[in-house]
Amino acid sequence: MYSEKVMDHFTNPRNVGEIENADAVGQVGNPKCGDIMKIYLKIQNGVIEDVKFKTFGCGAAVATSSMATELVKGKTIEEALKITNQAVADALDGLPPAKMHCSNLAEEAIKAAIEDYYKRQGIELKDDPVCSGCCDKCHTIEEE
Repeated sequence: MYSEKVMDHFTNPRNVGEIENADAVGQVGNPKCGDIMKIYLKIQNGVIEDVKFKTFGCGAAVATSSMATELVKGKTIEEALKITNQAVADALDGLPPAKMHCSNLAEEAIKAAIEDYYKRQGIELKDDPVCSGCCDKCHTIEEE
């Protein structure tokens, strides 16, 4: 059912935790399954120097969060914005169809964090990189 990479990232997740004084934080969730992902970024000169995550959810949610952090670390903001849910799933050697929504959340968490970074820097967004809710699979969770 799950690939070896999915199991490895679930049982040995990379970059778990929180970055104090993060330059950006993105949090998204799926109301249908209850998965919540929160990603913290440390950005220097437009490059993601460090990334951490906290995820509440199933094994696939943990694995996709872990892989997403691996994919963005060392990338420019522009490169990170191009990471898709399919790229996350492919990097894990695939996900069962019923768990593909987890890769959507990973992509959206990255984009939500970058949107937060732009807001903190006073940079106007050309396009809204965060999920618009068009497919009803994910939505951004506003911090209270």
